[in-house]
Amino acid sequence: MTSPASEQQRKVKLLAVTACPTGIAHTYMAAEKLAQAADALGVDIKVETQGSIGAENVLSDNDVRDADGVIIAADKDVDRSRFIGKRVLAVGVAEGIRHPERLIEQVQSAPVHGAAGAADGGSGSGAAEPVGTGGGAGRERSVAYKALMNGVSYMIPFVVVGGLLIAISLALGGHATPEGYAIPEGSFWESVFKIGEIGFQLMVPILSGYIAYAIADRPALVPGMIGGWIANTGALYDSEAGAGFIGAIVTGFLAGYLVLWIKKVKVPKFAQPIMPIIVIPIVATSALGLFFIYVIGKPIAWVFEHLTGWLSGMTGTSAILLGAILGLMIAFDMGGPVNKTAFLFGAGLIATGNQTVMGMCAAAIPVMPLGQGLATLIRRKLYSEQERETGMAALFMGFFGISEGAIPFAAARPAQVIPANMLGGAVAGALAGLAGVKDAVPHGGPIVAVLGAVGGVPMFFLAIAAGTVVTAITTNALISIKERGAGRAPAMSPVPVPAGVPVAAMAEPVLAGVGAGGARTPSPAVPAAPVAVPAAEAEPDNETEAEPEAAPEAEVLSGYLTGQTVKVRLDAHEKDAAIRELAAMLATTGRVADPEELVRAAFAREEQGTTGLGEEIAIPHAKTDAVTAPVVGFARSTEGVEWGSLDGTKARLIFMITVPEAAAGDEHLRILAMLSRKLMDADFRERLMDAPDEPAVMRVLAEIQ
Repeated sequence: MTSPASEQQRKVKLLAVTACPTGIAHTYMAAEKLAQAADALGVDIKVETQGSIGAENVLSDNDVRDADGVIIAADKDVDRSRFIGKRVLAVGVAEGIRHPERLIEQVQSAPVHGAAGAADGGSGSGAAEPVGTGGGAGRERSVAYKALMNGVSYMIPFVVVGGLLIAISLALGGHATPEGYAIPEGSFWESVFKIGEIGFQLMVPILSGYIAYAIADRPALVPGMIGGWIANTGALYDSEAGAGFIGAIVTGFLAGYLVLWIKKVKVPKFAQPIMPIIVIPIVATSALGLFFIYVIGKPIAWVFEHLTGWLSGMTGTSAILLGAILGLMIAFDMGGPVNKTAFLFGAGLIATGNQTVMGMCAAAIPVMPLGQGLATLIRRKLYSEQERETGMAALFMGFFGISEGAIPFAAARPAQVIPANMLGGAVAGALAGLAGVKDAVPHGGPIVAVLGAVGGVPMFFLAIAAGTVVTAITTNALISIKERGAGRAPAMSPVPVPAGVPVAAMAEPVLAGVGAGGARTPSPAVPAAPVAVPAAEAEPDNETEAEPEAAPEAEVLSGYLTGQTVKVRLDAHEKDAAIRELAAMLATTGRVADPEELVRAAFAREEQGTTGLGEEIAIPHAKTDAVTAPVVGFARSTEGVEWGSLDGTKARLIFMITVPEAAAGDEHLRILAMLSRKLMDADFRERLMDAPDEPAVMRVLAEIQ
């Protein structure tokens, strides 16, 4: 007979939302763990998963109305506005996997989520403790990095669209004049140019607004955007130039953390509904705007004024030194006060008959976008597909002297990109100064030479080329140093191939690894088809007709995992080596176009947070165009691999899931969700661990279907 206390507990109804950055594994495993724990505790729970295939099992208004509490186990943005008035507990997705019972107990006494978000005391992402961070400073760095990248990702389309429209209008409708590169008033191309300008005007507020949004959710969006606009409008604080993208980053973080602080203020219940839509935006926007105008803006105006005076005093010094300094300034903030100071200084001297200073500036102006674009071409593996596409647009913008084409790169990796830009700009400016290059119009880039506004054209192009190459090489070198400093070996490092390596293990020479099972072969690359059924290799004379009969059992998960991508004994003992070994095994299927890029993408995912899920399970995964079709691999480690799992267990059951970027919403992700859920079954895991060989493993995995 059920006790009264148990009856009372059974009446509790909870909701949960689970989500991780890639939405493949952690999302569904956390959901399954929470459901299992709730069932064991006699609690009703409904879990919404926000995976790569979109939201599933979506919580309705009725669900929210009847709920006693909400658990948000997520490492990405989750909208909490629908949970106003409910007890909300926000944690990282790993906590949903590791301690579901504890979360169910804690949420019943969690603070009520108010209209201002005062109760949550966390970010809009809902990630109280992102996976893989140890809390404290590590967590703050993770939140700050994700916020910055959120802003950059929203800014990039504005940079590309605005920059390309401006470049096209200048190319087809512009001409050089003493006042600069101009487009006839009232012309069609002037309209196109103005549309492009709007894109550039919006990119800085967008960067600032979405940094703030990632930190503190919707209430921070307005103060972030308006703060970014103020930062970019120097006239508001008596400066001839705005603070540019650097100012936008500052206002974005200030707005986000200011809103978080305001959210913690306790307010009466009657005021809670108006907090996120009226009170917080007005208070935060006013405070941030006035703070920037009267506190931050004044030093910017002072810097602008004194830099101009300082440069005026250098006009009689060494042309090489002056060119290097102007190049450094042009490349520093790309449209900010330092850049504008150098540009306006050079442009102002044209009217006095001194065109050499503008020549130095004109050579440095295109170096940043050209250098970053070249960097993405010569070391493609260091960049994501989106960055490579942005690099192509940056090359086009650089030709037309639009330095803002490099801003997305500088905003995403300031410590690597800005120094490289400055070094390249200094080289270009110094060479132009040495050669006495002249520019008769206040504009820069190769386009001004093509249109005849430059004196000393060969040296002008040489200066640009030298600066571009220096920027590209330095950028890639600094990024590589950062990756090595993060404890990660280069993606192209080969995996040693010990004696007894199976045929399916022999991938491309650049990324040797281990595969399904069979005999050793000296060949560095073996096609996929001959090794699809390893058992046939071992006994070619016995039951030769059995091979066709085994074919239906050779594929599970709709063919994404086959006998060719299963290995019962993993050779690697460390996580990085295990990822390379698994990637090499997947490469034998013919579905991996670029094994190095696959490894890099998997490492990048590990940087976001460990894919060690606990329960001796790890599911490294990546969405990358390095694979041409979805492919899944499985390997078993006898001793276990240290994967950073929060429960302290070593990974013994390791699945590697890889999907193309374009396939993010396909049916295969539903099957991968089934895999994640199935792995929560202890009996299933035990049988998978005990399976003696690849066919036995495939039979166990076939249960997922």
